[in-house]
Amino acid sequence: MKKKVIALIAVAALSVSALTGCGSNETAAQTSEAAATTANQETVAQTTEATESKEVADTDTTIKVAASAVPHAEILEAAKPLLAEQGYTLEIQIFDDYVQPNLVVESGDFDANYFQHIPYLESFNEEKGTHLVDAGDIHYEPFGIYPGKKDSLDDIEEGDTIAVPNDTTNEARALLLLQDNGIIKLKDGVGLEATKNDIEENPHKVEIVELEAAQIPRVVQDMSYVVLNGNYALQADYSVAKDSLAYEKSDSEAAKTYVNLIAVKEGNEDSEAVKALVEVLKSDEIKDYINETYDGAVIPFEDSADAAEDDTEEANTEEKAAE
Repeated sequence: MKKKVIALIAVAALSVSALTGCGSNETAAQTSEAAATTANQETVAQTTEATESKEVADTDTTIKVAASAVPHAEILEAAKPLLAEQGYTLEIQIFDDYVQPNLVVESGDFDANYFQHIPYLESFNEEKGTHLVDAGDIHYEPFGIYPGKKDSLDDIEEGDTIAVPNDTTNEARALLLLQDNGIIKLKDGVGLEATKNDIEENPHKVEIVELEAAQIPRVVQDMSYVVLNGNYALQADYSVAKDSLAYEKSDSEAAKTYVNLIAVKEGNEDSEAVKALVEVLKSDEIKDYINETYDGAVIPFEDSADAAEDDTEEANTEEKAAE
């Protein structure tokens, strides 16, 4: 009897030992599986983080710009290799309207746009509630005085006729250009709202003929002089650089007002990418491209800071040459 009891105890002990051994193996397996899962999760997390970091890095070096086709997108294309040298990829998308380019910058889908001047930007912000700012002034498209029946302003005399556009903005620009060249004098303060009625002095007693801008190229031979903006001058087969008797300079009120700019959402004007874009667009290489390509119909804008920098560089060059 004792032997049977001892045997039963031994069997039970072995069974317990076997069951305990199975439990240990299952626990070890579960522990191993959990560790593997954790390792996999960590690997996935690290991979995701690396991917996101790369995407951020790519985004930081990609500049997306919305632009009108001519001359803006063409100028941007010329800037591409210069930005590439600095590690930036410039992506340009052409828009054929003046609303979407501002909306896509406001939404953050694009970094900047290049198509508009300051009055339009300010008006758009006011009407649409957007928050766009001027990050850099690049070029302007000048008004010029062109020959009609006379080919020199030195020959101006009483009774001469001068055709100007009759819409408010363009007429004001034309009258200001005439004033800058001593042909008339406007009332103080009228600025870019000037009309023919604001002429205060007319020493040469010229006749200002107001016409629709598109009509002016057709009456060139009937006028002593005509005042045209760049695109209509080209239609009349004028070269702004070669044929204009006078044109808006960078320091003129009109050029400063109607300069075409790089617009960005407020707060982004000091980003490294935007600063690089503006710096390249104001570089000597791009200025040369504009001057050589557009024959004066598009002119690089030189603000006072640019002029001061150019003077400093010129002085330094002269000093080195003298040494």
